[in-house]
Formats: sequence, C-alpha cells, structure tokens
Amino acid sequence: MRDEDDTVLVTTEGRTGRITLNRPGALNSLTRPMVLRITEALAAWEYDPRIDQVLIAGAGERGLCAGGDIRAIHADARAGGTASVDFWRDEYRLNARIARYPKPYVALMDGIVMGGGVGVSAHGSVRIVTERSRVAMPETGIGFVPDVGGTHLLARAPGELGTHLALTGAAVGAADALLCGLADHFVPAGRLADLGRDLASGAVGDVLPRYAGTAPDGELARHRAWIDHCYAADTVEAIVERLSRYGDPAAKECAETILAKSPTALKVTLAAVRRARAFGSLERVLAQEFRVSCAALTSPDLVEGIRAQVIDKDRTPHWSPADLAQVSDDDVERYFAPLGADRELRLDGGRAA
Repeated sequence: MRDEDDTVLVTTEGRTGRITLNRPGALNSLTRPMVLRITEALAAWEYDPRIDQVLIAGAGERGLCAGGDIRAIHADARAGGTASVDFWRDEYRLNARIARYPKPYVALMDGIVMGGGVGVSAHGSVRIVTERSRVAMPETGIGFVPDVGGTHLLARAPGELGTHLALTGAAVGAADALLCGLADHFVPAGRLADLGRDLASGAVGDVLPRYAGTAPDGELARHRAWIDHCYAADTVEAIVERLSRYGDPAAKECAETILAKSPTALKVTLAAVRRARAFGSLERVLAQEFRVSCAALTSPDLVEGIRAQVIDKDRTPHWSPADLAQVSDDDVERYFAPLGADRELRLDGGRAA
C-alpha cells in the first residue's frame, strides 16, 4: 500500500506493517489526507493474520512529527472555514484507534515529537525515545490548547509534571518523557535501523530487549519539589505567583515562560487538564478536546499566535485579552460548551464529555 502523493509511505516488512510519515521538509507535519491514510492502513492490518505488529516512524533525521499543519489551520481560521474541524475529527478518531489497537503499535519517537506527533505515537503500546527526542505539547504558545489526547496523557503524569508541561509547552528529552509516562523504552538513535530490520522477522517483545537501554539523565526529577508545590495551585495566577516566589531560579524562569503564553489558552489548558484527570477515559477526554479546539478556531489568539510564531516569526504575539486577570470564568467555560448532538465527537467505547 502507498499513499498517492507519498506523504505517508505504507509498506510491509515481513510480519510488520510500517507507516512512514514522509514530509521531512515540513518536519512530517500532519495533514488530513495523511491522517486518513494512517487510519486506512491500521484498519487493513487490524485483522490481517499476516501482520503481527505495526511500526510508525518519520522520514529524515529531524523528527517523527512536529504536529498538525498549523499554516493550514491559520488560513482556515482566518477565512472562518471548517476544514480544521474535519481534520481534528478524523485525527482524534485516529488517536483513539491507536490507543485501543489490538496489535503492538511501535512508535519511534526520535527527534522532534510535538502536538499531533504525540497523538500518533504516545497512545501506542510500545513507545521508543532516543537521545535526540524532544517531546512537547507547545500549544499555549500559539493560543491553542493541548489536544490529540494530550490532556489525557499529561493528566496521568506523576504529581504536577503534566501541568508544568501543559502550561509552559516545554520540550523534554528521553528520560523525562519516560518519567512523565509519554514513552516506555530508550534506544540509541544509531540502533533504530537495526531494530526496524529485526522487527521484520521477530516479535517486538523478543526483539526490543536486545536494543533497549538506559536514557541519559533528565532534568525534571530534580525539580519535582517545586513543580509539585507550585503547579498544585488552583489558578494560573496562583501558579505563577508560587513560581515567582520560589527560591529556585528555574521556577522563576517558568513563571516568565508562562506569562509569555496566551492568557486565555493558559486558563483553558489548566481547566482541561484538571477535568481530564476526573474523566479517566481517553474517549471522553478527546470529546472534550474537540469542543475546546472548535472554540479555539474562532478565537483571536489562535490566528495571532500562529502568525507571530510561524508566519511572520516576530515572536511578539498580541494576545486578546492581554493578561490573565482579564480572562473570566465565563470566557473559559465557553470552550467547554456543548456543540450540539450533530457536531459532537463520537467515539466507539466513549461518549462526549
């Protein structure tokens, strides 16, 4: 099988179905046709007795996937279109399929793995990081909110690590991805090709132990004390205040990082992660994220954030509202409002939040 425009390469190697995201010049960012092609491949292999496991990787050496095609989202939002809604609906359904896929789903999370890249990897059953991995949900920096099941993953991280990553958008390396539950195994990047070759003839449970090792030391473990204390506060304002007053310079730096993000996105993100903790089910969280994403599409901060970070690259977004105090509880609740029965995201095994 092969995608007609080659943005996704779908092949079989022995008893392994292999999916390669093939837009290296765009850091393998996802488009709707790519999502549909991955979904088609997984559906074809699910009950194929010739396929024992699935492996997903990114073309090139820069990363698995940098996320969705946000230039397309920016154009859609500016035009008042609905193409992004259709993309998210299919993408979130794919995320749910990956999470409950009945065969081993092996994700090579090498290099940059952000946003939608997390969605097509971190819900898998075998998630492999390398010394080059940089895993992040950086949405608050573009006026958006972690999606693709990201709030589900971050809500399940130990202590308040997930809240820290959600608000700051910080990228973590292999050890910290393992600590946060975003990955399962470390394999040196130089051994991935051999690992993939051996998976063609062997089951992942037999092959992987020959390659897995210990990741280089991370950073989050030594900061757990102030992360768990500061991010346990009830509001973003209180979190920032605790970070600013804490004695560790790294905490103060995080306060400054957070204050540069979209105030509205920050408050909605905190609410989304906290609610995701209570939901438990990935399907319910995805339904909530779909509501939030649809609301964000009509907000000024998404267009402005992408403009500042990606289009013009001036890195000076003008958020509206401009500070946290101006974002009301009603402003936040608007993002979680029901869409109407015909517009909600429906998933097998789950229901709308």
